[in-house]
Amino acid sequence: MRRWRHVTLGIALLAGIIVVGSFGYVLLGFGALDALYQTITTITTVGFREVEPLTDVGKVFTMVLILAGVGTALYTLTVLLELLVEGHLGQAMERRRMDKRIAGLHGHVIVCGWGRVGRAIARELAAAGRGLVVIDSDPDRIATITSHLYVLGDASDDAVLLRAGIERAGALVAAVSTDAGNLFITLSGRSMRPDLFIVSRAREESSLAKLERGGADRVVNPQEIGGARIAAFVLRPNVTEFLDVVMHERDVELRLEELEVTADSPLAGLTLGEAGLPDKTGALVLAMRDDRLGFITNPTAKTVIEPGRILIAIGTPPQLRDLASVMRTGAVDQGVGGMSQ
Repeated sequence: MRRWRHVTLGIALLAGIIVVGSFGYVLLGFGALDALYQTITTITTVGFREVEPLTDVGKVFTMVLILAGVGTALYTLTVLLELLVEGHLGQAMERRRMDKRIAGLHGHVIVCGWGRVGRAIARELAAAGRGLVVIDSDPDRIATITSHLYVLGDASDDAVLLRAGIERAGALVAAVSTDAGNLFITLSGRSMRPDLFIVSRAREESSLAKLERGGADRVVNPQEIGGARIAAFVLRPNVTEFLDVVMHERDVELRLEELEVTADSPLAGLTLGEAGLPDKTGALVLAMRDDRLGFITNPTAKTVIEPGRILIAIGTPPQLRDLASVMRTGAVDQGVGGMSQ
């Protein structure tokens, strides 16, 4: 802003000197065009020749015009060059810093689209401590990003996805405003990373199947989810509010978490009863997800904890950390704080 004020001041002074110089030469007997020509050649130090012979008064006026005009012209040219160079240089340096920070990310989430949905996604990811990179093609929207890494460009372009670190990313979210755009992003992401977890936004119900066929692991229709949530508040307000608090409130104690049972986990092959997870950790296993069987809700003590299954548990953050420790080593990590009573 300050630099622009200097540019405006320089241009105003230069214009003023041109007007005064031209008027002065007219008073000395020059024609209007000759006066303007003489003024321009004088303050730019070109100095081809005098259009009209100069009297002593004319020579004094010209010397004053040179001293004032040349300094003003140099000042204006200098601030214009500084603005141009600093602008391009600053942008180039900012891009290099951004690319360097993105290059250090691993397992981050690439959020494509910085609209209302994209901003909400980024807010939740940041609150959970997950690294993320935003991609958007609109410079005005990108300019509003202050606390996230970003890449300006078309998210369906392979080069742009590479700049966002797709080869090291843990997930890709396609959340631009059109279903066609999200489909192209999904196709690009899937072709570059067949193993990448991709979530895509859909505006129309007819686009759900297309996005799934295009490679999206999950497809979300925000309007449909919003409508279902409103209906749930009407039908089961307390249950819905409890789930909202558990999923989204940062100050509440309880959390829902998912944990994968690895092949080398000490719990692999045990039943829930044999594992005794509530006694060891205080966390409760609400469900399991199996690639073959889908969700196993309300598992009993006889349900086997098979490798590859996902445990969906509820508990306080310390209890969930203890559960992760037991699944990894078979015992609560006392260094983390032990089980919370």
